[in-house]
Formats: sequence, structure tokens, C-alpha cells
Amino acid sequence: MSAVAEARTGTVRASRPRGGGRVRESVARWLFLAPAVAYILIFFGYPVVQNVVMSFQDYTTRTFFTGEAPWVGFANYAEVIGSYVFGTALSNTALFTLGSIVGQFVIGLLFALFFHRRFPLSNVLRSLLLLPWLIPIIAGTSVWKWILDQDGGVANQLLGAFGIPAVPWLSSPDVALIAVIIVNIWIGIPFNTTLLYSGLQGIPEELYEAAALDGATGWKAFWHITWPSLRPVVTVVLVLGVIYTLKVLEVILGLTGGGPANATATLATESYFRSFREFQFGEGAAVSNILILFSLVFAVIYLRANRKQVDE
Repeated sequence: MSAVAEARTGTVRASRPRGGGRVRESVARWLFLAPAVAYILIFFGYPVVQNVVMSFQDYTTRTFFTGEAPWVGFANYAEVIGSYVFGTALSNTALFTLGSIVGQFVIGLLFALFFHRRFPLSNVLRSLLLLPWLIPIIAGTSVWKWILDQDGGVANQLLGAFGIPAVPWLSSPDVALIAVIIVNIWIGIPFNTTLLYSGLQGIPEELYEAAALDGATGWKAFWHITWPSLRPVVTVVLVLGVIYTLKVLEVILGLTGGGPANATATLATESYFRSFREFQFGEGAAVSNILILFSLVFAVIYLRANRKQVDE
């Protein structure tokens, strides 16, 4: 009996450290997660909540002195949506985002496929391709503003060499948005190329060798092997690209300032102007919340559509 009792006691004693070990392990996990959770709550959660609250208040420079921000409900949203600039800014945002994403993705994919061939000096050229990503955006836009200058810009000088008249890239309402899209495509190409190239590196060469035996080379190999294998990376590239492009501000401010005649005004610039030029922070917060809503809607729709394709 004593042996049985000791065995039972030993079993009980052996089980206690296991339970305590699980508790300690759980506590350790939360301790490791605590800094990240605190960082997200402080630097992301609080600003988002404060921005939403501010959009329902009459928050102006007077609030900084009086501490009072009267509650106005949806008045800021009504003022923003009813303004004459909102429709133009909304359509410009859609065109700017669509043009930028298509250009960045197509050119980035072509560059990724090009560098995947592994030719001499490919590493050097791939490193040089990162320059637009490394240069500060304000510095890059300043260079592009000089390049696209109507009178002495390099772009018009090249066109003049072929007998083409000078194009008012940044001063014409018909061309300014195209010029801004071109510059934003130039900035976003390294990001797309880097991610897509890393995705190509993860595709086993054996798949291409097996496909070549069945006669699947070139375009067939791309369509049946490369593209399906890249689909997860493409999802990340497109979702992040849309989110980043929707909030692009420095490129537009550096090139055109939202002009001429609001031809390059977007929701991001409209939020900036209302907040830091008109000092109507409540209205600026309302515009930024609309922009965030569009980003979330696109992300949810695209991710669900992509998940449906994967399931099928």
C-alpha cells in the first residue's frame, strides 16, 4: 500500500510542475508579446480612435487654447462630402491609385522576371534599381520637378529632339495627373520588383524542368507554374500597394501641390489641406477616415476574392 501511495504521491507531485510549467510558459509568451501589443495600442490604436472622435467634433486651433471641441456629429462628413472638391478628389484618387498600381506591378514583374535569369552584373543592376526606394521622396520629387519643367526640363528637351512640342507636364490640368502617376510608378517599382523577385526565388526549378519535358515553356510555363506560385506574393504586393498609394501625399505636394485647378487633388491632399492649411482638424479627420474606410473595403474584398480562387 505504501508503494502504491508513494506512486500516487509521486504522480501528483510530478503533475504539479507540468501545470506550473504551462502557466509560466503562458506568462512568458504574454511578456514577449506585451511590448508589441503596447506599441500597437499606443502608436496605432490610440491615434485611430482619436482621429475617429475628432471627426465628430469642431476641432480647430481654438481647441488648443480652450480645450473645448464641441460635438457636431456628422456635420464634418456632410461638409466634406458636399464640397465641390470632394468629387474631383475622389475620382483623382481612383485614377491615381489604379494607374500607379498597374504601372508599378507590370513593370516590377517584368524586372523581377528579367533579373531572375541570373546574368552577369545582375546583382549590381538589381541594387541600382533600389535607388528610387532609398532616395528621400522630397528629394526625388524635386529632381522630377526639374525633369518635367516645361521650359528647361530634360523630358521636353528629349521630345524636342524628335520634333515634339513641349508638354506642360505640371501646369496643365489635362496632363498633371499623368505626370504625378508616372513619378509615383517610378518610386514604387523597387518595392514591387523586390517582393516579386523574392517570390520567384522560392519556386523550385524542378517544376520548370518537369514542365519543359511536357513542352510547357515560355508563356505556358509562366501561366501554369510561375503565376500560380506567385499568387500569395501578388496578393501581398497589390494589397500593400493600394494602401500605400491611397495615402501618397509627398509626391503630389512636391510636384503640383494638388493643382493646377485641383487636377491632382486627392483625398490625402484634401485631408492635409483642411487640417494644416485651413486648420479644420475635424474636417481633415473626416476625410482621412473616409480614406481609411476605402482601404479596408478594398483589402477585405480582394482578400476574399483571392481566398475564393485558392479554394477553387
